[in-house]
Amino acid sequence: MDGTPAIPHQRKHPDTTADTPLPHPAAGETGAGGARFAVLGPVRAWRGDEALASGSPQQRALLAALLLRDGRTATAPELIDAIWGEDPPSQALAAVRTYASRLRKILAPGVLESDAGGYAIRTSPTALDLGVARGLAAEAERARTQGDRSRARALLGKALALWDGEPLAGVPGPYADYERTRLTEWRFQLLETRLDLDLDLGSHAEAVSELTALTAAHPLRERLRELLMLALYRSGRQAEALAVYADTRRLLAEELGVDPRPQLAELQQRILRADTELARAAEPSPAAPVLVRPAQLPATVPDFTGRAAFVDELTGILTADGTDGQVMAVSALAGIGGVGKTTLAVHVAHAARPHFPDGQLYVDLQGSDSRSLEPEAVLAAFLRSLGIPAHAIPDSAAERAALYRSTLDGRRVLVLLDNARDAAQVRPLLPGTAGCAALVTSRVRMAGLAGAHLVDLDVMSPDEALQLFTRIVGEERVQAERQAALAVVGACGFLPLAIRIAASRLAARRTWTVSVLADKLADERRRLDELQTGDLAVKATFELGYGQLEPAQARAFRLLGLADGPDISLPAAAAVLDLPAHDAEDLLEALVDCSLLESAAAGRYRFHDLVRLYARACAERDEQPPAERDAALSRLLDFYLATAAGVYALERPGDRLVAHLAPTGYPGLVLPDRHAAMDWLYTEANPLLACVRQTAVRTGAPADELRRAVDLLWAAKDLLESGANSRQYEAAALALRDTAVAAGDPHAEGRVRTTLTNVHLVAGRFAEADDEARQATVLARAAGDPAPLCWAPNDRGIIALYEGRHADGERYLREAIENFHADGNDIGEASALCNLSRIEASLGHLGVAIDLAERGIALYDRMGLTLRLANGRYALGIVLSQAGRLTEALAQLTEALALFRDNRQPLWEGITHYRIAEAHLAAGQATLAASHAEQAIALRVMGGEWRRACVVMVLGRALHRMGQTDRARACWADAETVFTQLKSPELATVQALLASEVAA
Repeated sequence: MDGTPAIPHQRKHPDTTADTPLPHPAAGETGAGGARFAVLGPVRAWRGDEALASGSPQQRALLAALLLRDGRTATAPELIDAIWGEDPPSQALAAVRTYASRLRKILAPGVLESDAGGYAIRTSPTALDLGVARGLAAEAERARTQGDRSRARALLGKALALWDGEPLAGVPGPYADYERTRLTEWRFQLLETRLDLDLDLGSHAEAVSELTALTAAHPLRERLRELLMLALYRSGRQAEALAVYADTRRLLAEELGVDPRPQLAELQQRILRADTELARAAEPSPAAPVLVRPAQLPATVPDFTGRAAFVDELTGILTADGTDGQVMAVSALAGIGGVGKTTLAVHVAHAARPHFPDGQLYVDLQGSDSRSLEPEAVLAAFLRSLGIPAHAIPDSAAERAALYRSTLDGRRVLVLLDNARDAAQVRPLLPGTAGCAALVTSRVRMAGLAGAHLVDLDVMSPDEALQLFTRIVGEERVQAERQAALAVVGACGFLPLAIRIAASRLAARRTWTVSVLADKLADERRRLDELQTGDLAVKATFELGYGQLEPAQARAFRLLGLADGPDISLPAAAAVLDLPAHDAEDLLEALVDCSLLESAAAGRYRFHDLVRLYARACAERDEQPPAERDAALSRLLDFYLATAAGVYALERPGDRLVAHLAPTGYPGLVLPDRHAAMDWLYTEANPLLACVRQTAVRTGAPADELRRAVDLLWAAKDLLESGANSRQYEAAALALRDTAVAAGDPHAEGRVRTTLTNVHLVAGRFAEADDEARQATVLARAAGDPAPLCWAPNDRGIIALYEGRHADGERYLREAIENFHADGNDIGEASALCNLSRIEASLGHLGVAIDLAERGIALYDRMGLTLRLANGRYALGIVLSQAGRLTEALAQLTEALALFRDNRQPLWEGITHYRIAEAHLAAGQATLAASHAEQAIALRVMGGEWRRACVVMVLGRALHRMGQTDRARACWADAETVFTQLKSPELATVQALLASEVAA
């Protein structure tokens, strides 16, 4: 079994503490005298922090037998039988007494007691690792029963972490043998339960690696096979899942002469028919909201949809506090105009009405209008509604508020204050006694309303949005054009008001199809104009909030709306506004308070899609002079380029690319170290790439902005190489290339084609990559640009390596080395040396190859470059593998893997797992090879279909050696399909593997 231990250590979970080392067998209480014990591994004892010598094997057998009796007394004959079985020595009783005497001296007084001729260890259950494990397992079962699966998984992880190898390791005797078997089986049950929870919580791909190793080590354990089939199926690998069943059936027939158990056979049938229930874990049913008949409130809308969690939360707050006689409940909803605050509040008020039999009051405070109601006018109306005659209502606001509170004393009344301006408008209108409650809606978050339960209402979920649209339009029309309906609600930004307007327009026009409406809303410049019907208009709703802004706030609103991207950081926003960060923050927070901007996290802001469109319309209409709009976007581009250049310099000190980047007029952030730099880059990935693409497609963008955008993309190349943002990166690069070609700018085009070379390389599209690099070289020579002349031949050398054109590769890489050296770029030279080492190894020049890779590593090491050093060690590991020096190769690749992981490079993590798998396979360690191949697949980021197919092919070879031939064949068939589509040289290899298997 390739040296696989009997019970492999479980995979660590990020949400458990299973990987925390324990200094003692238990983290809980100690027994008498600070004693602690372990039996889930070697039998050990501690007194405080001191490890105790537990003596000879027979003495440890005695200690284990006493520990496993949970404090009960064991007689001398029972202990003799436990240690020696049916053939004890003649002096067995004396030996037991001697062992007990020695243990008593080792342990603290009172731990080992003599009792009626026998012995007992009196200690807390949590002083024994087994006791701690039992407690954790019981707590996990309770959590699982209560539906808290994440907590159950975490608890089981902690329980399993207490095992330290084989239970009762090295302890002789029949009793120890029996308990060892029992504890091993119990551990398997816990492990299977934890793996079951992994799948239930969606960690399917991650579980495949562990289950593959476990089924290899324990091939007859059918529950593990069942879990592996389910994990593979939920990972989209149906053929492999079915192949596992075929392997299992054949193995059971050969080894035991039996068929798989019914559960396994049933699972196979469900996979064959693609059972939809099998593809997802069951979710607990949400509690049904309390729904009651409305009265004395505005009518609730008949098609009220979704918001179940908010209905439950608000109804619970209002009714719970309203019935305990202690406090008066106040809940305040805040959110963007059109998000459905009033609709939700009215619905909740109707649901809570039975708890307020003395009445419900309602007023629209018109807070988003310049003519908002004053509290004294509202109080007069409320008092009249409560039965106070007009002549008895005082003149002053203070007296009216006092009479209002007195009138409500002892009564149970719900007050709905809709569309409030601010907390000052609301305070006089709140009831003052327990039993009453108030529900407030506002575009402003009521942070100044003491004791209020604050709720920020967001847009609908996609499912809720589609449900609302369907209720208005009709099931038949929506089901006929479901994708178009999804496009409509997406264009509405899932905003309830916008969905209601769009659906109402469609419902009123029976000749329209859903697709017609979707096409109308697809034009962003016309979208807000399309979203109006009757007296409802999304633009008018936003206009109310915009009209109340101060001039500086209105300018910030307009300019920030110009920037693409999902959100924007405070420093980037300050660049757009050309303001110090603290001044920009004041403006942004004011916009958040008005619900025209959202703040999902400290220092980060975002617009709702429709609000952004409205802000841009305001910028086109109101921002004067128009050049200020272009200047704002130019400052943002400068900010990103200047900061990204700093990140590149920190990550690659000595790399000359920074010296070749376009100058910037606006400064970027100064980051303290490379870790902070990488944090910034990955946090800003989406807004940064959106800025690049916006520059590429923006009409009338000047030539210098195009060049800055190209350089920003190059400086941010780690976003491509990490694999996490490769699609967005590629889209931005393609847009820049098209713009550069249209502009006739060879400098920009040459550089962007250099980045596209990397894009295609990462994706495994070698012909396209080579073409881009070739064109980049021609353009760079015409423009006199040295940077592409260094990197393009380096990339062409890598491409030639992958395509088996080794002579071409050597020529390109030597050219790259020469150009890097001439430019004084040590990092580039080191990269080309490592790449050349792989060419030389492929040509059979292994000594030269190793020397070249070590020269490259030495250059990286001298500059202290951890990520680049990982690339060097990766190259050296591959060369050493080809030289047959597998132990050294694995050491280099393992160190490279750790460096890639530390630098958050999941793409290179996956590729390195693949190379480690190859090395293990060459060393005859098929199970370890399969495990690393599965880990590469689980990362889901491996550089396109070509690399994934390479990994799957290696996985198939490992599985074949492990005897899982059907699953291996499924892997090879998958790889064959990809290699055929890509016309890859590896096609011949995988076809040979399939042919040999068929012949066998």
